[in-house]
Amino acid sequence: MLTDLYQLTMMNGYFKSNIHEDILVFDMFFRKNPSSGGYTIIAGIEQVIDYIENLKFSEEDIDYLRSLNLFGEDFLSYLINFKFTGEIYAVREGTIMFPNEPIVRVKAPAVEAQLIETAILNMVNFQSLIATKASRVCYSANGDPVMEFGLRRAQGPDAGLYGARAAVIGGCVGTSNVLTGQEFELPILGTHAHSWVQKFPTELEAFRAYATTYPDKTMLLIDTYNTLESGLPNAIKVFDELRANGHEPLGVRIDSGDLEYLSKEIRKILDDAGYPNVKITASNDLDEYAISTLKSQGAKIDIWGVGTKLITSSDWPSLGGVYKLSAAMENGELVPKIKLSEDPQKINNPGYKRVVRIYNKTTNKAEADLMMLADETIDESKPLKVFHPVYTWKTKIFYNYYTKDLLEPLFIDGKLVANRYKVKEIKDYAQKEKDSFWPQYLRISSPERYKVDLSEKLWELKNELIEMRKKDQQ
Repeated sequence: MLTDLYQLTMMNGYFKSNIHEDILVFDMFFRKNPSSGGYTIIAGIEQVIDYIENLKFSEEDIDYLRSLNLFGEDFLSYLINFKFTGEIYAVREGTIMFPNEPIVRVKAPAVEAQLIETAILNMVNFQSLIATKASRVCYSANGDPVMEFGLRRAQGPDAGLYGARAAVIGGCVGTSNVLTGQEFELPILGTHAHSWVQKFPTELEAFRAYATTYPDKTMLLIDTYNTLESGLPNAIKVFDELRANGHEPLGVRIDSGDLEYLSKEIRKILDDAGYPNVKITASNDLDEYAISTLKSQGAKIDIWGVGTKLITSSDWPSLGGVYKLSAAMENGELVPKIKLSEDPQKINNPGYKRVVRIYNKTTNKAEADLMMLADETIDESKPLKVFHPVYTWKTKIFYNYYTKDLLEPLFIDGKLVANRYKVKEIKDYAQKEKDSFWPQYLRISSPERYKVDLSEKLWELKNELIEMRKKDQQ
């Protein structure tokens, strides 16, 4: 029932027209990288698997649909035994992808392929958006640990749960979200809030109480009253007491004020007090741009807590992924389909396709992606020539290369055939993906545009269909 009404009305229409079992092919893809960046990390594929495996209509669902007075009993009876029987290919979760490339490819009877559109878009769009935002934030942190702190500002519980999951895939070391930690076996992080300090008669008493409770995990929030005049001196007093009892403090956190200035002053005072190993954590409406600025200014921050602007992707609130028909079975043959638009960027790539990534054999770095029809092959013993899909005179020839198919089978004939991965494994894979790209494609500002080309056969097919549809309109 996680779908849009028009999916059900179309399904009913297919059923009434007796074409509900006709095979359709859909591609899910996006048109722009988030935050005007150079890449997108795909996440949410594991949730797609869970959704497909559990896809069915309950008696309660049928009763509700009946109450809408939109569907006949024959269609509702059909839904009682509904299950997915088709084929789904997708990129491995954590894969870096680019605009217009198929992320998920569905080949299934019309009613099945239509129903799952909304849920797939919901799951993959959001998590890919947050995973990419987290990756950008972590890139700006330049190796410093980044913690996800966004639950209280997330757009609802599900966004908090799965957004934190995606943030870890994108590179965060852990999350404050306990449920995410429980569900996905991820590190959970956090210490205390300003309210803890306010509750006690004095700041010093509050710090002592926390240190007594967690003597080996003492991280103190020092900006409740005055960071340099009271917070830090009181923290050092407690650190001295901890050390005298055989414990070492972990760090201090600042959540307000001039983070550059404060971090530099805190670092100097801590070092002079004999605590060079105490870490400085900063939070307070951070994102990749703020962190980049603070790093360039030489801020002495070791750990970053990022919340609202990460979990909401505040500068780019949606990925904008779409799900478009690319082929339909007619007389036992898959016939390519195309959607025209006044905007050339919205014209889809037709046919039943594969996506191939081209790597340099010497560096193992990705150099280009090639969209091809599924029946096309590449002879890696021969040079491979690619060309820009719009500016066709722009060409490149690869000699020392190898290729990798990006779309892998998830379901065949309705049965799961894919491996399942834990979030930690997906995070590690996403990091390997980032390592396989040159830095110019990953940088935060003005990234180099990665090459995504069409095979000559696919390019010719696309242009033939465009011309055919133009003639139909005359």
